[in-house]
Amino acid sequence: VQVVESGGGSVQSGGSLTLSCVVSGSFSAIYDMGWYRQTPGDERKSIAFVTKDGRTNYIDSVKGRFTISRDDTKNTVHLQMNSLKPEDTAVYYCNVDLKVVGSDYLHAVWGQGTQVTVSS
Repeated sequence: VQVVESGGGSVQSGGSLTLSCVVSGSFSAIYDMGWYRQTPGDERKSIAFVTKDGRTNYIDSVKGRFTISRDDTKNTVHLQMNSLKPEDTAVYYCNVDLKVVGSDYLHAVWGQGTQVTVSS
């Protein structure tokens, strides 16, 4: 199973970016899909997730600016980021909970990360 992010880059404060994450490989079901971010010297933190039935949750600092969405027909999750601020600068990681074929165990699979840089 592979999880691959795309869409990172550099923008000015107030700008927008959309991150995408595609899941591929041999799996039987995808459950929660989420986005985390990490800055140097800090721990990786959850910022948004969407459950299998479509419920979403955000940390306070991104509420109203970021929108997470999933497309189960394409095994993808997106993070639309608007009104970006310099403090949003981080490496963003996709995390997916899924079951692989032949197993009832829930695996947490990470992408490789994508850099988002917001300049003032």
